[in-house]
Amino acid sequence: MASIVRFCNSFLLTWILIVTVTRILAEAGAGVFRPKPWALAHATFYGDETASATMGMSVWYGNLFMDGYGTDTVALSSTLFNNGFACGTCYQIKCYQSSACHKDAMFTTVTATNLCPPNWAEPSDNGGWCNPPRVHFDMSKPAFMKIADWKAGIVPVAYRRVPCQRNGGLRFVFQGNGYWLLAYAMNVGGGGDIGSMWVKGSGTGWISMSHNWGASYQAFATLGGQALSFKLTLYTTRQTVIAWNVAPSSWCVGLTYSSNVNFR
Repeated sequence: MASIVRFCNSFLLTWILIVTVTRILAEAGAGVFRPKPWALAHATFYGDETASATMGMSVWYGNLFMDGYGTDTVALSSTLFNNGFACGTCYQIKCYQSSACHKDAMFTTVTATNLCPPNWAEPSDNGGWCNPPRVHFDMSKPAFMKIADWKAGIVPVAYRRVPCQRNGGLRFVFQGNGYWLLAYAMNVGGGGDIGSMWVKGSGTGWISMSHNWGASYQAFATLGGQALSFKLTLYTTRQTVIAWNVAPSSWCVGLTYSSNVNFR
């Protein structure tokens, strides 16, 4: 009997070790987002000191102040925008080798919330700053003013993509109707870029949502009257989190629902 007990205990410890190692390897495979190397580009700005021109736009975050992004935002040229999958990514940007640079400013950190569309009527070195394949940052004016004199208009910059540091959990804004749910994922930490999203009603299995645009995903399903959970996978790192019971069965479109989980 004692030998059987020892065998069972040994088997149990081995099984626990295998499960632990497997989980660690899985997390390593879908790793935590790390800062990327510095690279060179240019930056301009749009709007005024209030950053009111940054509200809404192509990512459909809505009011960036209410959504927690404030004025530290940037529109990406299409080379970086990645058909909207780059929405929510974060960058450190510093002015580089220009007389307009603020000497005491190391860098500023911004979130990508908009697309800077190409201007094919202008050459890429004189007005068409966001024309592909050019890498360009069109910053909100308050963000630009943190690194350079706004009168310069355009400055060379060094940039790198960094993890997004967020307070609190993922947030979801609902739009749609009884047969179509459109959800905007906001306050996304880690890599910041949602690559896949699923929704689960309290009476359904997981339903794959299709990418609508920017940070929004949609499901053509009847989900009214059900509590909703969401599963999200980041585009870059392939990390996945599940936000259980984000919205109660009485959820309504037009409201924001918060979870207690986020990416790191």
